[in-house]
Formats: sequence, C-alpha cells, structure tokens
Amino acid sequence: QVQLVESGGGSVQAGGSLRLSCEASKGLVFMAWFRQAPGKEREGVAAYDDDYVTTTYANSVKGRFTISKDNAQTTLYLQMNNLKPEDTAMYYCAAGGRIGGLIADNYNYWGQGTQVTVSS
Repeated sequence: QVQLVESGGGSVQAGGSLRLSCEASKGLVFMAWFRQAPGKEREGVAAYDDDYVTTTYANSVKGRFTISKDNAQTTLYLQMNNLKPEDTAMYYCAAGGRIGGLIADNYNYWGQGTQVTVSS
C-alpha cells in the first residue's frame, strides 16, 4: 500500500501562485495531479513519468503549471502560476499503475486532496 499526502493548497487572488506538494511513502514511476471542482468530474491536470522523464499537461494549464519531482523521487510538486478563478478545485495526487497520463483510472493510489481557491 502507498500513502500519498498533499499539502500547499490555500486561497489566493487571480494572478497569484501556489505550490502543491505530494509526499509518497515510496517512489513510483507514474504520478500525477488531478482536480475536481464542485459539480464537475475529476480531471487530469499534469502527469509525470519517471521512465522517460516526461510530463503531460492539460491544455487549460499549459504554460502556467509545472509538475516536478524531487531527487529522491518520492515527492511530487505542482507549481501553479497565474492562477485563475476556474482553477478553484480540490487537487488530488495520484500514483501507481502502468500507464500514467491524465486518465484517473490509470492510477491505483490517491491522496485526500488539498483545496485551492482562487478569487477574482
């Protein structure tokens, strides 16, 4: 079993920045960030693949968000810049599986989430 613990959420004004962290109890090849706003489906935000050291982003966050991992490969980050009110959601860290990417069903483990609220 793998435990994922997110932190770093909060409330900011539009244009501001936040950095989310996800500490994993063990390193895994595929890790990603997802988000879910009230009344909406969970959507993939950014994914990190250790095998090929590649990253994938949703179109809505490209150029504003950056996903990265620490050297120990157990902490995943999401740097969020130029935040917009539509970025308001609960953000979840996901890990595991054999495929990665931005599809929630590809991941086995999930954190409890951290809330991000962006005001206009």
